[in-house]
Amino acid sequence: MNYSHLYFTDSFFSTGQKDIFTKNKEIVGKLDLKSAFTSTIDVLDLQDNILISGKFPIFSNRWVVTNQMGEELGFVRARFSFFVKKYEYTAHKRGIYRIESETFSKTYEIFTEKGKRVGQFKKVNSFFATPAFEMRQDKEDIEIGEMIAVVMGVNAIQKRSHSAANSTV
Repeated sequence: MNYSHLYFTDSFFSTGQKDIFTKNKEIVGKLDLKSAFTSTIDVLDLQDNILISGKFPIFSNRWVVTNQMGEELGFVRARFSFFVKKYEYTAHKRGIYRIESETFSKTYEIFTEKGKRVGQFKKVNSFFATPAFEMRQDKEDIEIGEMIAVVMGVNAIQKRSHSAANSTV
């Protein structure tokens, strides 16, 4: 995929394949949400070939991103912070990317270790009937399919955190 501004959907009980769209609603790939009971995803091209995958390994709070051969490209994890939502994507051999958002904001920015912004994503509800993500890539430091898996990792970590918080009540 060679697009810098994409839209894709996710919702709590979604399973199956969801289209990945450009701004002009051109379908450029698919997001395969494997199961309503796990957070595993695949980013597919238009021929249904797996480009990138993401999942939580057993007993782990890290979201692991792998390529089509199953090789680990990196992992996403939450970072503790007051007043700001922070995550970190450790891209093996390529550095660490910070993912940050203000407390009540739905917009997240992705930065290199040196503070250069490489992308942004936000939760939007107007493009699709179900909750959706709008993602923009500023710099090609992270391949676009990999960036989709990172966004879905942040979303999966948030879902897991909210689920754990609600189960303790």
